[in-house]
Amino acid sequence: MNAPRDEMELKEEAIREHYAAAANLLSGLDHTPRLAKAEAVAAPSERSPGIGTRPRFRSTTPGLVTRSTARPEGVRLIERIEAVGGDDPITSPAQAAVMQSLRRALAIALAVGEMFSAQTGLSELKKANLEGRLPDARRAEFSELLAAEALVTLSVFANATAFLLAPHATEQTVEIGTVEEVLTDNAQLALHGALWELDQDIAVFGTDEARMVASVLAYAEQLTENVRLRAETAPRLGAFTGANYRIEADDFPIAGFAPSRKARGTALVMAFKKPEEVVGNHIAKYQAMRLAKMLMAYDFERKLNPFAELGGFIFTFMGDGKPGTGKTTLIQMMAGLLDGYCRVAEYPFRYQNLSIENVDSYQGKSGQNAKAFIRNVMDPAVIGFGTIDDIDQIAGKRGDRQSSAGQQEITAVLMESFSGANTVVRGNCSFGMFSNYPENVDDALRQRAGARFLVDGPQTREDYIDILALLLGKNHSIPLGVHDLYAAQEIKRAVAESFERHSRPLEDGLENVFDRVRDEIGELDTMAKLGTYLKAIQAADERFTGRAIKNITDAVKVRAMDFELPDEWLEEPELFLFKDYETKKAMIGELRRPITVEMVVQEINRYADSEFRYADKSDEAAIENAVREMRRMEEAKRRYLDGKAP
Repeated sequence: MNAPRDEMELKEEAIREHYAAAANLLSGLDHTPRLAKAEAVAAPSERSPGIGTRPRFRSTTPGLVTRSTARPEGVRLIERIEAVGGDDPITSPAQAAVMQSLRRALAIALAVGEMFSAQTGLSELKKANLEGRLPDARRAEFSELLAAEALVTLSVFANATAFLLAPHATEQTVEIGTVEEVLTDNAQLALHGALWELDQDIAVFGTDEARMVASVLAYAEQLTENVRLRAETAPRLGAFTGANYRIEADDFPIAGFAPSRKARGTALVMAFKKPEEVVGNHIAKYQAMRLAKMLMAYDFERKLNPFAELGGFIFTFMGDGKPGTGKTTLIQMMAGLLDGYCRVAEYPFRYQNLSIENVDSYQGKSGQNAKAFIRNVMDPAVIGFGTIDDIDQIAGKRGDRQSSAGQQEITAVLMESFSGANTVVRGNCSFGMFSNYPENVDDALRQRAGARFLVDGPQTREDYIDILALLLGKNHSIPLGVHDLYAAQEIKRAVAESFERHSRPLEDGLENVFDRVRDEIGELDTMAKLGTYLKAIQAADERFTGRAIKNITDAVKVRAMDFELPDEWLEEPELFLFKDYETKKAMIGELRRPITVEMVVQEINRYADSEFRYADKSDEAAIENAVREMRRMEEAKRRYLDGKAP
């Protein structure tokens, strides 16, 4: 894959020049820990017991007694990695992969650091300082540039390590804690500190090869984040953040301090459902099928989806309904469609679910789990689908005393990620939130769901006949009777009927508002009248804010994109998927439908119906709790007075 026009290629020769230096760093170095505390870790045994270690330098300069008296630690990462395999003298594939990835990452980091030094004039300042002719007026600049080079080198090292080692990752995960030995005096010392701490982590957590790989990956990710946060306030980094690089041999992009991830999908193990196996839920099923096709329009070169640019892309949606109405079946159907499409196009697909297991009692860990979930699904190198099943149990409602600190952390992360200042919707992923009790979800988080899928299950007589026949299977001789099997599930007819139902509100509270407004101003056929209706809804429910209007207009744009991408476009990738971005955008634009008043009214009613439904349930639940509490207090008071009676 050729580098995009805004990326500069980092030459392979420049990287390989640093292979020897990188190998020396992995073979052995001495480092005195300054910020971190050394674990009680035994150094790996000497390869040649008869050869002594290098003599340590002992300064005789007066005045150095105030420096750290910690004993320099010998770091021999190659021997540490080889020791993980026990007594086997032959290097295993996993050990070789870690060593090769670390050497390559170090060489890349040194090459980028050298380039940064040349671009910023740091090379000349280093030479002048070495010769004792550095002007006093430039000493502050010199120190700032050294710190900047250290941050650049650490970031590229950590980023490259995680990227290169990603294909060797397993399901094993390791929690290494925070990275502490992050030094910014100069690039060489920064790498020494990083390798010393990595050596400590492998020794403590890398008890087998799978955990060793997981430890290196965990350390690289933690170091990347730590350096990125420091770089936000550090000066003189413009030469690095203002340019993008790519290493052709590894297809490794470097875009400032942002992490680069390998385009690696997970092997998805799930009982997929076909669309015809989803009975009822017509609108939800239809929109899920269309969303799956929308995601496949994502352009990996441009890192943008034409649907996200033209409007009509569903980034987040909320699926709610009673228990047993088919929310899990809907997830299985959409994940199955995406998995099949991605296999045909040979796109990496990643599915992940945020479950109750991610709520942790350790402070801050739940938020980290949620961030990792968001980061993995939003990876621009994959097609992503993230679900949060039973979100009312996972994300806490703010101000609710029953919510744990971990649940509150997850709520904060999801709110910031779904509609925060830094949220970028590229169109490569979508998040679905599902709940039997959406009224228990925080109002602000719920409103970040751009689309609403009412998962109401089978509704008609025909639906119940269809689902009975489907679930019974074929191992029986019961006659079907007078019924056209699955005819009611014909998607286009069912969806048209379902949308038509929303020409009038379904909830009593909203229906009263709708009738009152129509009696006053007539049919809702102009912008002014539609705005009057929206204001009347807001007067009835103060939670109906500007975000609600945005969600409604987004849903209307989805309706304008209410067309099926032809199946042959996905079955034969050359017809559409492998076209360039502008061609795909033009092909989609030709299929777009005009927006009508009926669409707008229906989408206002659909969204407002859901909010009134949630509010009614929430209010009713609050009233029941208040009544129960009053009864308890009344009974407690009666018993108290009875106890005081003589």
